[in-house]
Amino acid sequence: MFVRDIQDLLRYYGKQFRSVMLVGPRQSGKTTLAKMVFPTKKYVSLENPDERNLALNDPKAFLNRFPNGAILDEVQRAPELLNYLQEILDNTTEDGLFILTGSNNLLLQENVSQTLAGRIGVLDLYPLSYRELQNKEREYTLNELILRGFYPEIHQKNRNPALWYQSYLRTYVERDVRQIKNIDNAMLFFKFLRLCAGRVGQTVNMTALSNECGIDVKTVESWLSVLEKTFVIKMLPAYFNNFNKRLVKLPKLYFVDTGLACSLLSIKKESELDVSHFRGSLVENLIIMEFMKNNANLNLGQQFYFWRDNKGLEIDLIVQSANQLIATEIKSAQTFSSDFIKGLKKFNALSGEPGGLLIYDGEMEFTSHDLIKVANWKSALNEF
Repeated sequence: MFVRDIQDLLRYYGKQFRSVMLVGPRQSGKTTLAKMVFPTKKYVSLENPDERNLALNDPKAFLNRFPNGAILDEVQRAPELLNYLQEILDNTTEDGLFILTGSNNLLLQENVSQTLAGRIGVLDLYPLSYRELQNKEREYTLNELILRGFYPEIHQKNRNPALWYQSYLRTYVERDVRQIKNIDNAMLFFKFLRLCAGRVGQTVNMTALSNECGIDVKTVESWLSVLEKTFVIKMLPAYFNNFNKRLVKLPKLYFVDTGLACSLLSIKKESELDVSHFRGSLVENLIIMEFMKNNANLNLGQQFYFWRDNKGLEIDLIVQSANQLIATEIKSAQTFSSDFIKGLKKFNALSGEPGGLLIYDGEMEFTSHDLIKVANWKSALNEF
C-alpha cells in the first residue's frame, strides 16, 4: 500500500468538519485511503445496485442504518442523499461522522454547495505523486513515468499501461459520461477526448475544436467542463498583471494523468515517445500536475498559471503563494543550454520579480548569479 501525503490532512479535516468529502478520478485510491484513515467506520459502496436502490428510493432508511456514521463510496451515484444528510449533520455535534467519496465533481458540486455548505470539508485526491511513488523504491526515468502515469494499480500490480488505460477510458465513458444528461453520443465524445489529447500544453481554441469535432462552441465549452469536473483534464489559467497588458488570456489544456494522454495519443512505447512531437508537452504536463498534486496533498495554498505575451514570450508555470511568485520553465532536454533561462530573465525584467526556476532532465544543478535555480526534475519535485 502506498503512503499518501494527504492522509494527515484528511485526518485533520475529520476533526474539523462534521463530514468530509474526498473527490478525485476513478482509481486514484479514494476508497483505500478513506478506509485506512477511518478504519472503524462502516463502508458502503453506492456502486452496489442494492445499496444504490435503497439510497435512491428511501434515503432516510438508508442513512438511519448508520447512527455512528459511515464511509459512503461514490456518492455521486445517489446525490439526493446529500439533502437528507444535511439534517443529520445539523443535529449532531460529532465531527467526521460521514466520510464521502466521489469521482464526478460535476454531479456533486451543486448539491454540496446548496445543502452542506459549512458542514463539510472537501479535499481533492489525485493519482499518486512522484513523492509518493518513491516509497516503492524503484527508480523511474522520465519517459517511464509519462507512459505509465500515476494510477496506483498500475504500479502496485505492475499492469500493462496500454491495456489498463484502454479499459479505464471505456469505464469512464460508460459510467461517468453517461450520467451527464447533455452527452448522449459517446463515440463523438470519445473523438473530442482524443482531439483534446492532441492539444496537450496548448491554449484552448474552442472554435477549432468545434470545427474538427462537428459540434457547436457551447457544446465544446460544456464538454471541457465535463472533462475537468470528472478529473480528466486540468485547465491552467493565464497570469496577467499590469506590468504588461498585451497578454494571451486563454487557458492551456493539460491532462490530470500523462498515461491517459499517451493512451489517447496511441503512444505505447518509450521508443515512440522519444520521437513524438508531443514529448515536450507531455514532460511539461507531468511536471505541472506534480506541482498541483503536492499543493493539494499538503494544503500549500498555491495558485498556478502560465504567462505569455503577444510577442511569443512565454513562461510555462507561475507558482503564486501568499508572499512569493516563482516563474518556472520546463524543458525535456538532458543537456543544459543558456537559452533555457532567457525567457525567465525577460519575465523578471518585466515583472520586477527576481530569480526563477528551470526544471529539465539533466543532472547538472546550480543557481545562476541572477538567482535562477537550475534543477533536475527529480530534485525539483522533491523540493518544491
